[in-house]
Amino acid sequence: MKLCIKTVLILCTLLTLTACLSTPNSDSRAEPHEIAELFNASTPEYKTLKAQAKTQKNTEQAKVDSKPKPITYDDLWQEIIAELAFDIVPTPRLQKRINWYLKQPDYLLKVNRRAKPYLFHIAQKIKQKGLPMDLVLLPFVESDFRPKVHSSQSAVGIWQLMDSTAYHFGVTTDEWYDGRQDVLASTDAALDYLVYLYQRFNGDWLHALAAYNTGEGRVKKAIRTSRKSGKQGYFWQLKLPKETADYVPKLLALSYLLQAKHPKFKVPQLPNYALTSEVDFDQRFDFSVIVSLTGVDKNRLHQLNPGYLQHQSAPNGPHKVLLPLTEKQLWQSEFFQRYFSQTYTVAKNDTFYALARRFNTSVQSLMALNNKKSSLLRVGEVLKIKKAQPLDNLMVEYQVSPYLAQEEKRPVLTMEHEYIIQNGDSLWEISKQFNVPVKDLLTWNNLKSTSLLKPGKKLLLHLPRPAQTPKKPEPKKFLSELEQLVKPNTSP
Repeated sequence: MKLCIKTVLILCTLLTLTACLSTPNSDSRAEPHEIAELFNASTPEYKTLKAQAKTQKNTEQAKVDSKPKPITYDDLWQEIIAELAFDIVPTPRLQKRINWYLKQPDYLLKVNRRAKPYLFHIAQKIKQKGLPMDLVLLPFVESDFRPKVHSSQSAVGIWQLMDSTAYHFGVTTDEWYDGRQDVLASTDAALDYLVYLYQRFNGDWLHALAAYNTGEGRVKKAIRTSRKSGKQGYFWQLKLPKETADYVPKLLALSYLLQAKHPKFKVPQLPNYALTSEVDFDQRFDFSVIVSLTGVDKNRLHQLNPGYLQHQSAPNGPHKVLLPLTEKQLWQSEFFQRYFSQTYTVAKNDTFYALARRFNTSVQSLMALNNKKSSLLRVGEVLKIKKAQPLDNLMVEYQVSPYLAQEEKRPVLTMEHEYIIQNGDSLWEISKQFNVPVKDLLTWNNLKSTSLLKPGKKLLLHLPRPAQTPKKPEPKKFLSELEQLVKPNTSP
């Protein structure tokens, strides 16, 4: 009898839940993590997406196959799409943003051109922090991926960080450097800020994103107001400024179109590896010196590193530079081999894992640097280690600031000098040796900053003509003249 009553109660509960699901409320009081079963009829390709369901499916697969093969993607965008995890709650506001993107089907292709040098790095940072991959789309929504854009509220960069927020999360701004325009540095700060907001709003990403846009206090106030009116305080029920009310749907609409693989919305293609590499010179530098060392075009160098506001890095740093080289290209470059790699002789019990930890790198990077396909090591084997060599001064010394020097200097008499290029020579080192500017070396020899120096070839230099050494006065004559100066006047 008890069993029958219990069964009846369970059946009643199930019928009640079914009735609730079949009559959705137009006010949409479902939580952000609860996926509605119905969507606007104008988007028939809409499919419900739930991170929990994906996790459950992966868990079940793991039980079937104890050693599942990790899925690898040759295209970065395909990996991003596969890892998008935000749940999509159907609302008219979301449909409005979807329609907006569909009217601009090339939007992502255009913005991707600006994102191309940085997107892999950002995706890696998001993965390392265990955050939803959907956040990689936020710079597209915030700034169309423009590193130097300034808003009317003085927010700056691809993540549109305010100065106070950036400072709180470790990004500096001064006359030399604005970290909000530094794509990688601002990414670290923005992700830390988003994690903070996510925790402050008890794990609700929609509230966290709204607070990122309009401020923590305003969103909290909107939640309280919503709850006082008898609602649950979910994002879709909040009364927020129009910009913020549209801001979150912009991100969700972009995520939805990528997940749904809408045929009218074009998706870019990018190789799934870093197209740029960051190098820390660990000392103050002048861009012209870095150009000479690396052979990278100066304009390209400034374009990739928009955080630097001058031609030099700040006295107190940072001193990192993003170079347009893949990791493999960087390691194989003469510049890196000479200044950023040292050798290490393998000792007994050494392993790639232990050496990677010792030299603050990864096993994959260490093996790639040494072209190793196997993890086996031999005692006495010599490995290349990614470790910076001590560098000379990387600054260009100006006697007078070129912006202030107005007076014409007296012409300096020069003489031609031929220098034979040696193995390992660089324009920068030759300029230091003969105390002449790199730009003069380029002009005199009709070279470009990217030109390669071939050992045995001659460079033409115009060096100051040695000054004529003045003849010393004869001792007697000198003493005689001195005596006349100090001799007291004895004349009557």
